[in-house]
Amino acid sequence: MTLRLATVRNRAHFVIGDNSDPRIVDVAKVSNNALPSDPMECLARWSELQAFAQTLDTSSAVAVTLEELDCPVPRPRQMFAIGLNYKKHAAEMGSPLPPLPLVFSKFQSSLNSPAGDVKVVGETVDYESELVIIVGKGGRDIVEANAWQHIAGLCVGQDVSDRGLQYMGSPAQFNMGKSRCGFSPIGPWVTDMTDNPNRDNLHLGCTVNGEKRQDTHTNDMIFNIAHIVSYLSTVVELFPGDVIYTGSPFGVGHGHKPPRYMKPGDVVETTLEGVGTIRNRFV
Repeated sequence: MTLRLATVRNRAHFVIGDNSDPRIVDVAKVSNNALPSDPMECLARWSELQAFAQTLDTSSAVAVTLEELDCPVPRPRQMFAIGLNYKKHAAEMGSPLPPLPLVFSKFQSSLNSPAGDVKVVGETVDYESELVIIVGKGGRDIVEANAWQHIAGLCVGQDVSDRGLQYMGSPAQFNMGKSRCGFSPIGPWVTDMTDNPNRDNLHLGCTVNGEKRQDTHTNDMIFNIAHIVSYLSTVVELFPGDVIYTGSPFGVGHGHKPPRYMKPGDVVETTLEGVGTIRNRFV
């Protein structure tokens, strides 16, 4: 069974099934408290969860809706993001390909649930569908060839952006423009990709009110998942539960002519192959 970890009412749950019919089992209860109820502690003990999932008793599983799910990584120690990491997206933004990953931070207070509302602040709020890495085993100077051993799993993410705030002044204010309340929904759960042969070439995209806006495969990344983890670890120490947004593909609202920004009532559905779908209403 592929390990998927969701958070419901602040407790960690194994996920059985997928977006079409998700069911959950409380981690601590089904393991007789051998495993923790705290989702952040579970991420730090990912290998134990992987082993337990192979013999999981699913008889107590109950149905769950997307709206019942909390943010699967509620208290990351660090949140990183990579800018201009897709070739076609760099082109639409009129930017050259970067020689190294362009790293900025997002603040923890911007985290949102898989079906959480996002408040529209101003006239330039934009969507950005992203693959999100969740760190399992931390460390420094991680060798790229071993980087996947340090990853708990992947989430679907939206890197919602206030473009006006982001580009106000010089240098640009990426950290602030992408960290308003609710601007970082991730989910619907953390999905282990150990046995997924396509983990470096997953279909990613989003719709706005049912209209396809972004549609790509993650092999269009300039810097792949393993490279990002390895590179970050040469500068900072990574910790279990750290969140890493890996960049947005072509098709953001800001790239349209004229730009197509979010309005109250808009609904964005973001899907990552092998992981699932999140749905966020802008209000």
